Parts: sequence; structure tokens; C-alpha cells
Amino acid sequence: MIKMNYSLGLYEKAMPNTLPWEEKLTIAKKSGFDYLEMSVDETDEKLARLEWSKEERESLLDLMHKHDFYIRSMCLSGHRKYPLGSPDEKIRQQSLDIMEKAIQLADDLGIRIIQLAGYDVYYEEGNAETEHYFKENLKKAVEMASEKGIILGFETMETNFMNTVSKSMKYVKQIRSPYLQVYPDLGNLTNAALASDRSVYADIDQGQGHIVAAHLKETVPNVFREVPFGTGHVDFSKGIEKLFEHGVNRFVAEFWYTGNPEWEKDLVQANEFIRSHIEKGA
Repeated sequence: MIKMNYSLGLYEKAMPNTLPWEEKLTIAKKSGFDYLEMSVDETDEKLARLEWSKEERESLLDLMHKHDFYIRSMCLSGHRKYPLGSPDEKIRQQSLDIMEKAIQLADDLGIRIIQLAGYDVYYEEGNAETEHYFKENLKKAVEMASEKGIILGFETMETNFMNTVSKSMKYVKQIRSPYLQVYPDLGNLTNAALASDRSVYADIDQGQGHIVAAHLKETVPNVFREVPFGTGHVDFSKGIEKLFEHGVNRFVAEFWYTGNPEWEKDLVQANEFIRSHIEKGA
């Protein structure tokens, strides 16, 4: 059998939040994944990671080296609460502080890609003003990332502002930096295509040369989270085949721990499910 060149990561939230880092790393590796994607969401607990001391960062690095299993991407969704496009100047400054600290944390831990949430604002209605601020601060974020050599990749979201690769590419083309790319979510793309009667695969084509990785997540119409693999409407084989056509070889299985006492079996089954579709799509 020909060895296929790809990496499959595990989304950190697929495991209980209470696990220490050493267990997260060892269980993810044991379950068959190639790396871990760290979550820095809008909760105070996750945002506190941006304030880790030098010693805390070195401790996590030591664990990664000890187990030969690494955190290689970050899902930065903290901007839901502190959006780059907020009309509130104080919140916009907080959004940039979060961005700067996330880039530094990525640099310290050896993380290559930060998945950036494609929202101008989340908890309020967007408008021309929020889009203006979003673009203005996005430029600043990309400048920060370029200094450290960290790639920012837009996640295609569940809201209309940026739910497709095409909409992500609008900003990629405007910013024109190798450090701003697209990191789409196949499940979200599937729902967006259904709502607009457009093709997922034609949309992926719009990101030619700019897609750095992909989230592989199951969805059903109008439901974007906590849908078990194999029970939704995402065509993983065809989607992965299209992503391979564009040279995409990094994937993350995105799913959530929801309290199942046999959650470790869920990890193994998700790994087997996704890899079977990767082989079909190759």
C-alpha cells in the first residue's frame, strides 16, 4: 500500500476539559491521531492560556517532546466575545491584544497555523462599520503574524459574514499576504451550500493556492455542532478528494466531548472514520 502524505489532527475539545495536558497528548496519540489542535475560545479559562508564564510554556513543550506528540495548530475562537470588528474601541483593542498574545503563544509552542474565526462581530448585527473595523484590525493581525512566521487561516463559519471559501478569499485578496490564508470547515461549507444551492466543491475551487488545512466536521441542515460522524450530510470522501486536488494535506477531526463515559472509544472511531474517507478521497 502506498503511504499517503497527510496529517490528521484531533480537536482538543473532543476530550474532557478536565484532563491534564499529559493525558490529552497521550490519549490523542494512542487514539491514532498525528497531532493536537489547541482551543483558545472565549471562556476566561481558555483565554488565560495566553497569560502562561515562560515556565508553563516550557513545561508543555517538555511534555510534547517526552511523548513525541505535538500541538501544531490553534483554533482561536476567543474573538467571538472580543471581535476585531467591534464598534467598541475598548473591545477592538482587547481583540488585538488577544491576537498578539495568541501569536506569541503559537511561536513559543511551535504551532504553525492559527485558525481565525471569520466574524466581524458575533453577538450583534454587523454593518459597514463593523466590516471596516474588521478589515482594519485584520491588517494589524496579519502584520503581527508575519513577524513571527505564523500563518492565519480563516475558518468558514456558520454565519453569513464568512461561511464560504469565496467570502474568505475576498479578504485574502485584499490583504495580499502569505500569512493570511483559508482554513475551511467542510461541515460549515456543506450547510452554506445547501442554504444557497451552491456547490461545496466549486466553492473550494475558489481558494486555489490559499487553503492551508481543513476542519472535517459532521453537520446536518442548520445544525453545526455535536453531530456524530456518519449521521449527517457531509460527503467527506468527495470533499477530501477536492481538498487533495488543491494540495491540502493537513486535516483536523472536529467534534466534541459531550459526556459519553466511553469517549475514548469515540476518539478511536472518529479516527478510523475520517481515515477511511481520506483513503477514499485520495
